[in-house]
Amino acid sequence: MPGTGEGQSGSDRSRAVSEVVELVSALIRFDTSNTGEHETTKGEEDCAKWVAEQLEEVGYETTYVESGAPGRGNVFARLPGADNSRGALMIHGHLDVVPAEPADWSVHPFSGAVEDGYVWGRGAIDMKDMCGMALALARQFKAEGTVPPRDLVFAFLADEEAGGKYGSHWLVENRPDLFEGITEAVGEVGGFSLTVPTRDGGERRLYVVETAEKGLGWMRLTANHRAGHGSFLHEDNAVTILAQAVARIGTHTFPLVIADSVGEFLAELKEDTGIDFDPSSPDIEGTLAKLGSIAKIIGATFRDTANPTMLRAGYKANVIPQTAEAVIDCRVLPGRQEAFEREIDELIGPDVTREWITKLDSYETTFDGHLVDAMNDAILANDPDGRTVPYMLSAGTDAKAFARLGIRCFGFAPLQLPPEFDFSALFHGVDERVPVEALEFGTRVLEHFLMHS
Repeated sequence: MPGTGEGQSGSDRSRAVSEVVELVSALIRFDTSNTGEHETTKGEEDCAKWVAEQLEEVGYETTYVESGAPGRGNVFARLPGADNSRGALMIHGHLDVVPAEPADWSVHPFSGAVEDGYVWGRGAIDMKDMCGMALALARQFKAEGTVPPRDLVFAFLADEEAGGKYGSHWLVENRPDLFEGITEAVGEVGGFSLTVPTRDGGERRLYVVETAEKGLGWMRLTANHRAGHGSFLHEDNAVTILAQAVARIGTHTFPLVIADSVGEFLAELKEDTGIDFDPSSPDIEGTLAKLGSIAKIIGATFRDTANPTMLRAGYKANVIPQTAEAVIDCRVLPGRQEAFEREIDELIGPDVTREWITKLDSYETTFDGHLVDAMNDAILANDPDGRTVPYMLSAGTDAKAFARLGIRCFGFAPLQLPPEFDFSALFHGVDERVPVEALEFGTRVLEHFLMHS
């Protein structure tokens, strides 16, 4: 059953709930594939200008900004609140998505198809769902003359999927005026439900709120040695030396470190389930499996990770190349950056050099205060049996940029999900989709939250 809040059906449905599905579908129909290369990334400008049109249609004055390069479109709109002495709250989402191969999908990834109770397409959960919910509520508030308790800033951004160089980070560095007066922000990835077994044999929905995220770094490794003929003996083959370093990194287990947010999450789980999720237990993977698909995310927050993702070397079968390169995807826990880099240096050895292609800091805040209370109240108003708990995201979001301005950031894009729904597998996955009922539930939750924030 969906949540039991107001406005679920018929004449009780709010304007925002009534149009959120079509807005999400329309956003998905914009192919905003971010390849990581500016020259081949597309669609952000058209999508951002369409969002601006939807906002202007109901009376907003919008600001359209291109962040560092042509076509990297961002849109901002501010709704004045009752108390302008309070800091503003920003609701942010990114309009870009990772690429998708249509041949792999059951439906075209940019169709925005609404079928079988789902909205289908690339971005359905990452994160045009949240963009659609925010847009629907922004339109409703303006059209109906709603005055929230504080200023709300709606931000629709470019380039998050490539680290935000042409998005949030450029905006923070070059247009800090856009964030003037903002003290708190909500965005991805949090607010979704996690159904866990309870001590009495039943089930309970926990809604995880992101209060922390690991640092993100893409590291290039390079081995440079003498080129030569493929038939000769070569003790200093760049490919071999690099491959050995990559293998050492890929098979390395970093030390167990439990951050505050992770420890609090595990304690909350134990309280509800009675299960001791002890990360040092030899059977921790089996224990985490009881959480379903989110186990992959949670397990990755116990340690730093460094995963080889790209290799490049050579130009002919019988030539030993002078240079070999690899890229490592690094995710580092709060407070671990220096220790992590020391371990990497030991693993790669003296014959391989490293450099950061992208390096973004970790982030962590506490799970307390008025905004956290408002999140929990909004969940309870729509799901009386639910409750919010903090967690750490193993990936990264635009919050990394906004934190540099002193903005306190949370991941809160609420969705009530079926227990069997493999949510985490759909991030960047094939047949990405979001339940229609989850979108409508999330819109109701966000409305309550924004009106009591």
